[in-house]
Amino acid sequence: MQPEAMKPMTRIWLRLRRSARDLPGDNRGIAALEFAMIVPLMLVLFFGTVEFSSGVAVNRKVTLMARTLSDLTSQNISVTDAQLTNFFNASTGIMTPFSSTPTKSTITELYVDPATLAARVQWSKGDAPRGAGSTVAIPVALQVGGTYLIFSEVSYRYIPSVGYVMAKAGINMSDFTYTRPRQSTCVMYNTTVCTTT
Repeated sequence: MQPEAMKPMTRIWLRLRRSARDLPGDNRGIAALEFAMIVPLMLVLFFGTVEFSSGVAVNRKVTLMARTLSDLTSQNISVTDAQLTNFFNASTGIMTPFSSTPTKSTITELYVDPATLAARVQWSKGDAPRGAGSTVAIPVALQVGGTYLIFSEVSYRYIPSVGYVMAKAGINMSDFTYTRPRQSTCVMYNTTVCTTT
């Protein structure tokens, strides 16, 4: 016979042995355990997909904005400050629904020197205007002496909304486009005149 003090310990021990014996067949918490293991991975994949997709969309809009700026400018014979302001405003509308605040854009007219084939700045307007007379490297296919190019540059700092998968500080995106003037040899701005060869 067991002493009365040992009976509760024996019952506890028997319960533990029974639980240990039944444990391999007990499946009640397995779904909750799998859920707890998979949810963090699924959340990372979800937010990563959302952030990456938004980044691709912003990058595409930056390209469209660069093309729009050069296209609108190249359709004119001459432009004024008011027209250029309108071009910048129209192009920032492309960024909708994303914020247009981190956008920096510049429109520049280049003249390709027939002697050296160097592209020199005739005029430049925007957030980071280039100095008149400075040179810009252009592709060989565009190095046609005595011609003009409208060169637009756009940069954008994309800051992800969640920031768990991509860089929280943001990613710099940029694009540029060259177009030739369509209505005349060059696009005059204020007092600039077309150089003829």
